[in-house]
Amino acid sequence: MEKDLNIIGVIPARYESRRLPHKLLRIIHGKTLLQWTWENAKAARLLDRLVIACDHPDIQKAARDFGAEVVMTSPEHPSGSDRIAEAVRDIEVEGVINIQADEPLMHPSIIDSLALEILSSSKIIMATVRKKIDIKEDIKNPNVVKVICDKSDFAIYFSRLPLPYYRQKYTSQLYYKHLGIYAYTKDFLYTFKNLPSSYLEKAEKLEQLRVLEAGYKIKVIETQFDSYGVDVEADLDKVKEIIAQKIFFRGS
Repeated sequence: MEKDLNIIGVIPARYESRRLPHKLLRIIHGKTLLQWTWENAKAARLLDRLVIACDHPDIQKAARDFGAEVVMTSPEHPSGSDRIAEAVRDIEVEGVINIQADEPLMHPSIIDSLALEILSSSKIIMATVRKKIDIKEDIKNPNVVKVICDKSDFAIYFSRLPLPYYRQKYTSQLYYKHLGIYAYTKDFLYTFKNLPSSYLEKAEKLEQLRVLEAGYKIKVIETQFDSYGVDVEADLDKVKEIIAQKIFFRGS
């Protein structure tokens, strides 16, 4: 076992992608998509360690070339959480943050907020993030996952449909987008990994519903920063445009 750590960030990096082949190695303004994701995560202040967990030599080489710590994991893992579980198996750490490899715009403050949340109380075993939806089209977009919470900011449900359903036309309708980043205690990561796939998870194709259906709680923190997953070519174009604007306004 390696020495005790408070928080480790792990970026599960799978080589194959059905909708956008080898997307993590696609170039965005001189860097791979994966490198942009890693650099954002590296800027978080509260990670004691950051690791890319990959399944292919090309990902491994690319990660090493830009200076990342990288570990090779089995190509047979069905999910990112399974890949992370292998990567941290022999590391003594309190909390683990699952940073999606295809979200190069995830703000580092989000990672720090999750780190603080998972370390704040022994009652919090899993946490994630929401952001107020500002774009009307996102409300009915099934690729934008919505979340509703109780008064203590624990998730009640996640759905691809608009939540909640407003039966009357209020002047103000509030919807929250779920950002696909998670923090777990290391112990709960293995509990989660071993939970059987659930009815709601299969219905919505949302892995986090397995946790709720099994009776566990997910703390949800709010952020003002948005993030975009890259699943298809149009997503890549959108991310390229946003990054180009940031480069321009930095004057570099």
